[in-house]
Amino acid sequence: MDSNLLIALLNPSVALVLAAAFLVLWRYQRPRRYLAVLAAGYCCAAVGYLLQYFPLPTVFAVSKILSGVGFICAGCLIVGAIIARCGRPVPVPALGVLAAGGLAGFVFFLVAVPNLTWRVYAINFALGGISLVAAAELRHVRRNGPAEAILFGLSLLAGANFLVRTVLVISLHGAFASYEDFYASTYWMTSLLSHAVLSLLLALTLFTAAALDVMAGLTTDARTDPLSRLFNRRGFEERAGLLLERCSRADFPVALVLADLDHFKSINDVYGHQSGDRVIADFAGRLHMAAGNRGVAGRLGGEEFAVVLPFADLAAARMLAEAVRTAFSAGMVDGLPPGVRITASFGVAARSGDEGLEQLMRRADEALYKAKQNGRDSVRISYERPQPPPALKLAG
Repeated sequence: MDSNLLIALLNPSVALVLAAAFLVLWRYQRPRRYLAVLAAGYCCAAVGYLLQYFPLPTVFAVSKILSGVGFICAGCLIVGAIIARCGRPVPVPALGVLAAGGLAGFVFFLVAVPNLTWRVYAINFALGGISLVAAAELRHVRRNGPAEAILFGLSLLAGANFLVRTVLVISLHGAFASYEDFYASTYWMTSLLSHAVLSLLLALTLFTAAALDVMAGLTTDARTDPLSRLFNRRGFEERAGLLLERCSRADFPVALVLADLDHFKSINDVYGHQSGDRVIADFAGRLHMAAGNRGVAGRLGGEEFAVVLPFADLAAARMLAEAVRTAFSAGMVDGLPPGVRITASFGVAARSGDEGLEQLMRRADEALYKAKQNGRDSVRISYERPQPPPALKLAG
């Protein structure tokens, strides 16, 4: 078989294998839609490569236009998937302008003013611009992890490949006289090899990133309560312990709020467990908003919740608990009849010295018990302070 034919089949084969791999991965990770978009992008790339070297037995221009559309769609889909995977908004207008401009230039130099060299420039400059759009978005997240940093670097490398390499190689080779000259040129050979290498590097990075995403998701699930979407007891104790350590090193105040829904069993008995679940979710949402990005909120089990508040003293924590209590008791929960009032009781304790989480929770729990004893729907504070360790007696 002709070596040129083998080389020409390299990129579509690689693209189809990668498309199949991403499609299989997406079938087992349906929430990660960017995997399906990547599969579609690599399919478009395979179509572009095949039609570039093996035109349809119809109008020659139609095959070339479809090939250009395949390349542009592949670039936009793959870049959009990478940006979405990294949590950035996909800049659809910028990608649309580059895609439309590249295709318009390609068609113009194919139909109106036939010029193979300028067609190459048009499609490569569009793909280079699309790659740099990805780099511009990924620079905001390149320090979030190794995958993001590598994807940022590959985006820059792809931009240089489409822009710098194209200009440099064509400048050394000269304008293309025909497609026979094009397929026999250094540009064609370097294009096929560089695109294959970049595709494999990008795919390996994305596979690694997908694996890291799955592992992170499993870790999150193990520490998150599925109903309230807050930390479960294990996750809360781990994160709260770390927060206490950081605040201790920086000598920042910390307070803990424990909360318990009043008469929750009767809610399940009278209105059903689905209504009880809505009450849990509603109250958890209020606690999460009150805790903010700095605090740690968790569901310890059943109807019991906890919030650790850094930079908060006893008064600030009490104000937060009162605000949540008032808003929750005055609000309506979906699924419950109008006029049904659900309340919660709170216990608040402020950290003293290097007090540990267990002792802090014990004091807050004692305050919560007093709130339950005194009619519920209230906030009680722990004024107790840990006893200092006994002083050592010096001999003599």
